[in-house]
Amino acid sequence: MRLKKTLLISYSLFLSMHASTAAMIPKNTRCFILSVLFFLCFYININLSLGGDSIRANQSLSGNQTIVSSDGTFELGFFKPGTSSRYYIGIWYKNISPITIVWVANRETTISDMNSAEFKILDENLVLMDESQVSIWSTNVNLTTLNSLVSTLGDNGNLVLRDESEPRTSEGFWQSFDNPTDTLLPGSKLAYDKHTKTKKVLTSWKNSVDPAPGLFHLKLDPNKSQVILSWSRTIWYWTSGSWNGFFFTSVSEMSMNGIYNHFYVDNVNESSYTFSLNNPSLKSAYVLNASGQVTLLLWYKKERQMVWHQPTLQCDVYAYCGAFGTCNQNSCYCLPGFKQRSEYDWRLKDYSGGCVREIILNCTSDRKDKFLANNLVQLPSNSQTVMAGSARECKSICLSNCSCTAYFYEDNACLVWTGELIDLQQSTKNNGSKRMIHIRLSASASQFSNNKKSKVLVIGSVVGSAAVVMVLLATVVIRICHRHKSGTTKAVEGSPLAFRYKDTLQIETKNSSDKLEGDNKSGISVPFCSWESIIAATENFSDIRKLGRGGFGPVYKGTFPGGQEIAVKRLSSCSLQGINEFQNEIVLIAKLQHRNLVRLLGYCMEGNEKILLYEYMPNKSLDAFIFDKKLCMLLNWKKRLDIILGIARGVLYLHQDSRLRIIHSDLKTSNILLDKEMTPKISYFGLARIVEGTGTEASTSKVTGTYGYMSPEYASDGIFSIKSDVFSFGVVVLEIVTGKKNTGFYQSSEDLNLLGYVWRLWSENKALDLVDPILLESCEKSEVIKCINVGLLYVEEDPSDRPTMLNVVLMLSGETVVVPVPNQPAFVMRKRVVSTSSSSSNKPDSISNELTMSDPKGR
Repeated sequence: MRLKKTLLISYSLFLSMHASTAAMIPKNTRCFILSVLFFLCFYININLSLGGDSIRANQSLSGNQTIVSSDGTFELGFFKPGTSSRYYIGIWYKNISPITIVWVANRETTISDMNSAEFKILDENLVLMDESQVSIWSTNVNLTTLNSLVSTLGDNGNLVLRDESEPRTSEGFWQSFDNPTDTLLPGSKLAYDKHTKTKKVLTSWKNSVDPAPGLFHLKLDPNKSQVILSWSRTIWYWTSGSWNGFFFTSVSEMSMNGIYNHFYVDNVNESSYTFSLNNPSLKSAYVLNASGQVTLLLWYKKERQMVWHQPTLQCDVYAYCGAFGTCNQNSCYCLPGFKQRSEYDWRLKDYSGGCVREIILNCTSDRKDKFLANNLVQLPSNSQTVMAGSARECKSICLSNCSCTAYFYEDNACLVWTGELIDLQQSTKNNGSKRMIHIRLSASASQFSNNKKSKVLVIGSVVGSAAVVMVLLATVVIRICHRHKSGTTKAVEGSPLAFRYKDTLQIETKNSSDKLEGDNKSGISVPFCSWESIIAATENFSDIRKLGRGGFGPVYKGTFPGGQEIAVKRLSSCSLQGINEFQNEIVLIAKLQHRNLVRLLGYCMEGNEKILLYEYMPNKSLDAFIFDKKLCMLLNWKKRLDIILGIARGVLYLHQDSRLRIIHSDLKTSNILLDKEMTPKISYFGLARIVEGTGTEASTSKVTGTYGYMSPEYASDGIFSIKSDVFSFGVVVLEIVTGKKNTGFYQSSEDLNLLGYVWRLWSENKALDLVDPILLESCEKSEVIKCINVGLLYVEEDPSDRPTMLNVVLMLSGETVVVPVPNQPAFVMRKRVVSTSSSSSNKPDSISNELTMSDPKGR
């Protein structure tokens, strides 16, 4: 590449020579020089892009450049699948349309600009460098220094990294055949190494335009000499049958033609399957597609033909239609009482699709839920057998368990299912009572109606509605009477969640009974929600509803009648956060109202269960974006600056504008949530403190918070103030700008954290080297430098040197022209925190920089 650039520069200089100077060179000589330069440039380009099958140490692929196997069968280079805007390095069959990719290097980490990326040999490895010259994929082999490494694309489609002195047929130090994606080429293997226990497995693409690993896997079962097709690596739903010496018994098509040779090896070293073609000029491959079918393809005269595929019916693919989805003749539909799931959330890695209930189950002791009878070809898997003497008893058992979603009774056998129903298949024939499964639906679901019973149901609905109205009126009268009598509860007008307020919150613990008193005039302005409604909203805390887990415990997505979505925080019995934090959340957030603070919608207590209900944030937390290689691309510089300003305004409100002066004490990226418009909202106030009067500082003997975000005076002496939040905010700003975690270490020889790393480059006038590479095109350089400058001001050692949040907002909003020069931040030259278990028996008690901490609670 360097030689090519040099020649091009020489060529340009020659053409730009002054006319009088050029005239001194004979015309024939000038023509000869131009011809030679042009030929060399053209030859070098062709040699790298089309004429060669190898990449050597001084070469690289960029843009449209490729290498081609010596017989012209395979080609390697950058490609863009379908309508995708992202680029990958891959191998494909040359001169076949449509393009058929047989191997992909960077399946999970993509490239946006192939002209700036490079695929080359570096540090004894084959590596892929992205637009910022950061390695995003590597062969990762440990080799001693070699000067003659070469990577060759073989005629069989195998990319091999080897010493150039070795034969071209050698396996080298690394080969793509040992790292297959979704395709098995002739000569490559499905294998199981009996010594290392490693496997060569095919993994489907996520979808037709995303080569990221999908849900389906094809692998060998060495114990039964068969090939297995599995869903999500664990659920087997198709097998090839055992090897009979010639083919797999469940794939009789393998023996029906003389085109292929199949080989199965089982010895002390390995079990493996491979195949070859009797006619080497033909092209063929096994492909495991994104829909879960394995297909043997053959190209004859450039036309693609399907030799066979398994499973033969798409309905035989496990979970093809997702949860509660029913498959009928390779088509998916939802059962009555269910609706199509909304757009799948790729950030949560939810690919299954499927259906959800239109109306949430009742799940109360009155047992009003009903069942829909359905004839199926096969019953869904994962059933449980229970003892029941009749179909009525079997139904009653299912109805009494809120987690039970279906039952089946036949020949004194009662089967029940809990959770989601997967792999439902509809029969095309009338099977009468055979294979009749009863699926649980809400009594309110209108789908129970049919032509024969419509009149009865209409009459029943009228009568039922009248009865319900009467019951509701009676309930209202009783509650009004009770309210006038006791005066201890207040209804929440217009609340779709059917909350109620309580003036005094009584919290029972194992060792004490604590009261959380509300405001003398208005009580605790946080609605109380019934346990039953939370169970219904979260489908009994179903795993599919789980959004994540924090120090508090798991968080679930809940849906109340009317479609209102909430986040449900469930206090774990082994949580590091205790009853004080639970009370703190309720008291503090109830008194805070700001667009950059998350809203607490309610709470619940039932036995040992303690629940907090928040507004639902569809984009989860900030750290999920800025520290993820893919999601970070969704946050350009303008959006990141808006997020920084939003957080700053939220903290300013806590420090200055709220009714109470509040110090958050645990400000970090994971506690910043993002709504659907990516507006930041500060969450988790379990560790927050109220500073009395006009005070700005206090002290504690119990240091709690998160390492990496604690200010030095708080970590060492237990002194917290509004400047403690300023320090934490400074760390968050630097993390947003750099895309790096403060708890990471970026120069191992110095063992520095992010603050030290930023300070070092800032001191060397290399501030722009700190910026997250994906921001370089979208950012305003002056704004970035100002953010880094201001961020360093926030994390200074002396709290008095840190700006207030009011100054922060003014500086970031551009209303302050002069920004002070920062001093060296805290913790720059200090070693990393030595953390140990945070259990009660082994608490961390110090930091290795000799800052003593009293009773810290690291989270």
